[in-house]
Amino acid sequence: MRIAIITDAWAPQVNGVVRTLTEVSEELRCRGHDVAVVSPDQYRSLPCPTYPEIRLALAGSGAVGRRLDAFAPEAVHISTEGPLGWAARRWCLRRKRAFTTAYHTQFPEYLARRTGLPAAAFWPYIRHFHRPAAGIMVATETIRSQLRAQRLTQLRPWTRGVDLALFGPDVAPPDLFFDLPRPIQLYVGRVAVEKNIEAFLANTHPGSKVVVGDGPALARLQGEFPEAHFLGKQTGLALAACYAGADVFVFPSTTDTFGLVMIEALACGTPVAAYPVPGPLDVLSPGSGAMAERLEEAIARALTLDRGACLAHGRSFSWQTSTDQFLAALEPVQTVSALPRAPRLAVAT
Repeated sequence: MRIAIITDAWAPQVNGVVRTLTEVSEELRCRGHDVAVVSPDQYRSLPCPTYPEIRLALAGSGAVGRRLDAFAPEAVHISTEGPLGWAARRWCLRRKRAFTTAYHTQFPEYLARRTGLPAAAFWPYIRHFHRPAAGIMVATETIRSQLRAQRLTQLRPWTRGVDLALFGPDVAPPDLFFDLPRPIQLYVGRVAVEKNIEAFLANTHPGSKVVVGDGPALARLQGEFPEAHFLGKQTGLALAACYAGADVFVFPSTTDTFGLVMIEALACGTPVAAYPVPGPLDVLSPGSGAMAERLEEAIARALTLDRGACLAHGRSFSWQTSTDQFLAALEPVQTVSALPRAPRLAVAT
C-alpha cells in the first residue's frame, strides 16, 4: 500500500514523535509498503519562535498537494497540527479524501506552560483540527478519555515501541557513572520548559542527577543547577548506556501523551519515577514504576523495584506491534460524500 505521512516533526529534531514516525516508517517499508513522508526539510522553513530547532515549513495546500498527487497515496496520515498538517488537511477536505490524524502531544497543556494562558483556551484549536478526520490515533486510554470528553470520538489505538536490539541491561555504563554518588537519577528528553525538568533537578532525594538531551532551556538550567550533570544529546549505544547505568529514570513531564523514553529505560531494566499523570498512568505497571505527587517519594519507591520486572515490562513493547496498530487504524483513501463540518475556531476567554 502507498502510505503518505505528513509531519511537522522530523529529523534533525529529536523527540518521541520523530522517533515513532521514523521507526514505524522503516518497519512499513520492511513489510513492502511504499511510504512517502512529507516533512519540513522538503520546503523553505522558518525557526519556530522560542524553539529554533523546530522548523516551520513555508508550504501551503498547493505545494503539499502537488507532492501528494505525484505520490498517489492509498492512505493519508496527518501526524501533527503544524503548518504541513494544516496544508494536508485542507488538501484532503477540498478533494473529499479521507485521512487519519494522531494526537501525539498534550498541546493545550504544552501551550499553557509556554504562554501562561489556560489550557482550555486551546482546546477549540484541537477540536477544529481533528474533527474531520476519519480516525484519530491515540496511544493510551487516558488520552482517549480526554479526547472523548472533547467530543472527539473517532479514536483508534496506536501504541509505541522500543528498539529491543539496542536497549538492554547489558550495556556498560558511561565512565562518568562510576565516579558519581549513588543513586544516579536520570532524565532523558528535550530540555525545554514544558518538560518540567526543574521539578526533577530540584528534588531533594540524595544521589546524583544526570540530564541527557538538548533544547532551549539547557543554558538556563545549567546555570541554576550547577551540581547536576548535563551530557547533551546522546544516541545509539551511548544513550542505551545512560539508561542501563542509572539507578532510576525520572520522568517529570505532565504534558506528554505517552513518554517513549520511559519504555526505553524499562527495556534496560531501569525503574521509572513519575507523577500520576497521563502517560505514566498508562505505561507503567506496579512492578516497573512508582508514581506520587512528590517526586522524592516516587524516586524512593522506584529504587526498591526489581530490575528484572522492569526489564520484562519494557520488552513487552515493540515497533512491530506499533506498526500493526498503525496499519489497522489507517483509512483507505476514498471519496466521502459528507465529511463532518468543522466549527469556526473560537478561543475561550
